[in-house]
Amino acid sequence: MHIRRVVDLSLAIDADTQVYPGDPHVRFAPAATIDKDGFNLLSVEMGSQSGTNCDAPYHFLDGGARIDELDLSLFAGRGVIIDVRGKLPRTSIQAADVQPYLDKVGPGTIVVFHTGWPAYYGTAKYFDHPFVGVDACRALLERGVKTFCLDTLNIDETPDDDHPGTGFPVHRFIAQVGGVVVENLTSLEQVDFTEPLITVFPLRLTGADGAPTRAVAMDLTS
Repeated sequence: MHIRRVVDLSLAIDADTQVYPGDPHVRFAPAATIDKDGFNLLSVEMGSQSGTNCDAPYHFLDGGARIDELDLSLFAGRGVIIDVRGKLPRTSIQAADVQPYLDKVGPGTIVVFHTGWPAYYGTAKYFDHPFVGVDACRALLERGVKTFCLDTLNIDETPDDDHPGTGFPVHRFIAQVGGVVVENLTSLEQVDFTEPLITVFPLRLTGADGAPTRAVAMDLTS
């Protein structure tokens, strides 16, 4: 087995990283320099959900598994990309949108929703993303899917003053079955090969609700 191509699906993490409203912003500062100390070392301050990140069940479930307690098999598998580009702002991805893909998914599949919303990254419109509806989530859970990924800030609707939303029902459904959510993917349009191997391994932060993730799609050949 050889890796023919690797597509980076991760956002850069730096001072310009767009974060969920109210989350800590990313801050870098030099902790040591070659001139002063003989080596470079960076001090990093950020939230657990910065950049491309993975939510553990504990993010929305007090008794849920923390990010360092999860089975690593959740973070690597055959990817099925569900193309929902064309959805309007703040509209839900429905069961009818996922139905054509249900025969392709099952336990161990990594489902990836491609909304095209990274086109608005860095702007206010990025918060007005489409989101996964409860019925679509339930249809995938019934097939045994436990890893849900998407190229938006949030798998649920992101609330603001004009859009209070309905809470975080999809996060909670996935947490209750021990599943994970990976948000803020990018560059999905570059995955133009079939049956990609998707890996979304998070940092091993002890006891954390989530962690930044380096997500990639690999084109494998025998």
